[in-house]
Amino acid sequence: MSRRLRTVRAAAAAALLGLSAGCAAPPPSADVEVRVPPGASAREIGTLLEEAGLVRFPVLFSWTARVRGAAGSLKAGHYRFAPDASWFEMLDAMQSGAVLTVPLTVPEGFTARQIADRVAAFSGVDPARVRELVDDSAFASALGVPGPTLEGYLFPDTYRFAEGLPPEEVLRAMVDRYRAWWTPDRKARLEADALTERELVTLASIVEKEARVAPERPIIAGVYRNRLERGMLLQADPTVQYALGEPKERLLYRDIDAVADHPYNTYTQPGLPPGPIASPGGASLEAALEPADVPYLFFVARPDGSHEFTRTAREHVNAKNRIRAERDAQ
Repeated sequence: MSRRLRTVRAAAAAALLGLSAGCAAPPPSADVEVRVPPGASAREIGTLLEEAGLVRFPVLFSWTARVRGAAGSLKAGHYRFAPDASWFEMLDAMQSGAVLTVPLTVPEGFTARQIADRVAAFSGVDPARVRELVDDSAFASALGVPGPTLEGYLFPDTYRFAEGLPPEEVLRAMVDRYRAWWTPDRKARLEADALTERELVTLASIVEKEARVAPERPIIAGVYRNRLERGMLLQADPTVQYALGEPKERLLYRDIDAVADHPYNTYTQPGLPPGPIASPGGASLEAALEPADVPYLFFVARPDGSHEFTRTAREHVNAKNRIRAERDAQ
């Protein structure tokens, strides 16, 4: 038996004996978080674990890593270990890169720039950099979205990412989640639809901004579909808000006039706007893909956020007057 082989076997036996004999430090009382920097050696990681109270003999820990063939594949990152974690469990976690993740929530109806600001705060980078990314046509093309920007294709959800993940990867995960929503059945229904994917996402984004009561989403989508089929102006307030570039608590005629020539002003421009105005969630996408078969052409919001739907312009005016009177009486 060669001297090297005897040394390796002795180290392995010592490591295993040490583990079984409790050579790890007395375990802490709670989970311990450890940050492994890029390029750290097994010996350096052993020292970090010693300082955290998880390992008593860092040299023996590094030998154990070598014997297991893990020394060269331990990944950097932020880890959380149970107080009684064995050396093997910690090595397995660092080999697989099972780092601690942090939640990032993207609400339905957020614009790409609102999402960009959240991603920037999460990744710890300049918001201007992420805003440039979501507006970058080359980046959008690389991610395969049907539009010049990422507006509308950053799927709302709660994600879990490793700390410090680059914004490019965060945005890519959101687009991947959007793509995953398109099951074969939904793709088949889209192919049979009169709208393109981009047009459907645009309609869904308007539904997302209009709907406050979940069951109304398909009805709102049905109203807008009816208007499109009849060649009527959509007259969707959220598109004007998007054109203005800032939210208005109440949209006035002067606001509409201020952006009369804007392509997203559906009070003056026919058809759907050029693209989405926000990120629709799955329910709004489904509503746009499968709208309710309703006879309505108009709707007006009640104080509680629900809507009254009507068939004719006269019914619509009457509904608006009645709801305004009810609001003023409160």
